[in-house]
Amino acid sequence: MKEHSVLSTIYENICRDTGKQNESAKLIAVVRMLTLSMLIHSFVCCILVSLTGHTEALAFSLISPVLFLAIFVLSYRCGTFVSYCILNVCTLFWTVMNVYYFGWNIGIQHFLVVLLVFLFFSKYRHEAAKIIYCVFLFALRLILYYYCRSHEPIAVLDAGLSNALQTVNTFFIFLSLGLIAYLFSSTTQEMEGKLIEYNRKLMKQANTDTLTGLYNRRRTMEYLDSLLKNAESQISICLCDIDHFKRVNDTYGHDVGDVVLTTISDTFRKRLPPDTFISRWGGEEFLLIFPRLNGDEAGTALEILRQKIRDLVFDGGSEKFTISLTFGLVEYDFHSDITTLLKEADEKLYVGKENGRDRIVF
Repeated sequence: MKEHSVLSTIYENICRDTGKQNESAKLIAVVRMLTLSMLIHSFVCCILVSLTGHTEALAFSLISPVLFLAIFVLSYRCGTFVSYCILNVCTLFWTVMNVYYFGWNIGIQHFLVVLLVFLFFSKYRHEAAKIIYCVFLFALRLILYYYCRSHEPIAVLDAGLSNALQTVNTFFIFLSLGLIAYLFSSTTQEMEGKLIEYNRKLMKQANTDTLTGLYNRRRTMEYLDSLLKNAESQISICLCDIDHFKRVNDTYGHDVGDVVLTTISDTFRKRLPPDTFISRWGGEEFLLIFPRLNGDEAGTALEILRQKIRDLVFDGGSEKFTISLTFGLVEYDFHSDITTLLKEADEKLYVGKENGRDRIVF
């Protein structure tokens, strides 16, 4: 538990002041993680270099932990861009000096690749500067290579120690690359996830009625157009209307009227066949579309629904009340257009209203 607490504290400090909505703040967390990785790496290298007995090289190696510790502390006091630049400059200096002291064979020069990857993963939109820095890193690596070919390192290491340093350097290079890739890819995935969720919410708002959650008229017309163009089986369409709904609003208030609308919508979802397309057509009108059902089959489903709605009891405050619906049902004849079908359904709904309401006209 204590170990877990220590790790949690370290993680919380690394991520301090890094708002999830702020890309630059996220970048500073990557700077801190890399700096911490370099700090640990430099400590390990100090231990290995101490085995050489080379005083000057050891003195230089001891500077490295102090340098990266200072960068880590400064990251909490400086801005993101400043911290990013300080880490780059210090890592360049540290890499060059390590190559100068210990030569090419320990593999420290590959940290230039880490800086290159970090550069292109960062969010700063200065493409020309990135290209120039890339060319600079490439040229620096070439210069270091040819320098090492013509000069002996200050500290000549035996094969065993050289291999040990190369192993340590390789491990921390891959660790640094992994940290950069993971942290930036997680940021990208997080942003992509938020964008997908935002687009989903926008799509839902554009396609559904706010009060009932049913599809709205715009989405219904899109669905009908697609359904009729690709019709391969029977389709039935029903336009229904709450009887005397204005009286409900006038008598009991609009809040109660909203309860009636939402309750009826929920009843539609529960009692109609699963593939029924249910929409709020406007006001107290609803449009029901039955793919793969002929008029008789749709009529049977509507009759069950009509009776269930008649059984609903609403609380009007001063009294209880019930409501009813009138339905105008038509069956697609495979040649009528949307306007014709909707007009026919509306006419049958009107006939139902004129003949006593609370009925299905087909």
